Amino acid sequence: MPIINSPQDFNVEDLYVDLRPVLGYPLFLKCEGFNFAGSVKLKAAGEMVAAAERDGLLTSRSVIVESSSGNLGIALSVIAASKGYRFLCVTDPRCNPASIQVMRALGAEVRVISEKDANGGYLASRIRYVQQLCASDDRYVWLNQYANHNNWMAHYRGTAPAIDRQFPNLEVLFVGAGTTGTLMGCARYFRELRRPVTIVAIDAVGSVTFGGAPAPRLVPGLGTSTRPELVDESYIDDVVHVPEADTIRTVHRLAAKGFLFGGSTGTVVSGAARWLAEKYPGEDPVAVAIAPDLGERYLDSIYAESWLREHFGEIADELPGRCAARGADILGD
Repeated sequence: MPIINSPQDFNVEDLYVDLRPVLGYPLFLKCEGFNFAGSVKLKAAGEMVAAAERDGLLTSRSVIVESSSGNLGIALSVIAASKGYRFLCVTDPRCNPASIQVMRALGAEVRVISEKDANGGYLASRIRYVQQLCASDDRYVWLNQYANHNNWMAHYRGTAPAIDRQFPNLEVLFVGAGTTGTLMGCARYFRELRRPVTIVAIDAVGSVTFGGAPAPRLVPGLGTSTRPELVDESYIDDVVHVPEADTIRTVHRLAAKGFLFGGSTGTVVSGAARWLAEKYPGEDPVAVAIAPDLGERYLDSIYAESWLREHFGEIADELPGRCAARGADILGD
């Protein structure tokens, strides 16, 4: 067993779930939630902080500040606590209460911005708040995950090569689109190696990342109300937009088999299953999807009956105790 002295020193990189018995589709799920931050965001956070240190942007008086819907905020809280930095997370009401509690437990300050932006989301309002904060006090250092190339570089150097080692004959890779750091890092890696891998981006209905019409979204993680600067569609072969009702159905179907994943994973798996059914009916391609996190932080939302009935009343009765029994019909297509 490893012995570590930093939370960044431990990250399970080679755990995959074979989802064929659950979905009936050929899909391996790369689990990124087994580290001290509980998500794939630990990689990007570590890369961005290290770059800021190399560039001399962080000093003993610095306060790292970042806009986050949860997971990156937790990852930065972990790293800031480990390295002795102060950290301020600017989030919004969609952030899970558990995520806010984790950040505060790690010593971070959390501010919740309730003003919506022009697209009905909160991202532009969060970013504007961060920009104003940095302009008013030079102690604040904004890493800017939405435009920082070290965000995607973390996955170019780490996530994609790990998948490549495990699946040298990979044919299709499904990646959820938030800041698009994971997506762009993996897409650039396989493109630059001239590997014949189809890159499919999975986004939420209501997200504007790939030109979709803006609409309210309730599940934090994937999707944006402001197009990320990192996204470059020339590296992407296809995009699937997933309704949040299908996200909910899918996470509960996975949970019924003992796999408790977060909302982003539900979106990715739902989109991947739909795409495989359309593009490879009855075939068995080598396909991998990335699961950004686990489900414990979502117990007050996508796994809570009261929350489900308030926001997804039309499907709430399908879920408790029925997911396994209904089989493929519950995935949503």
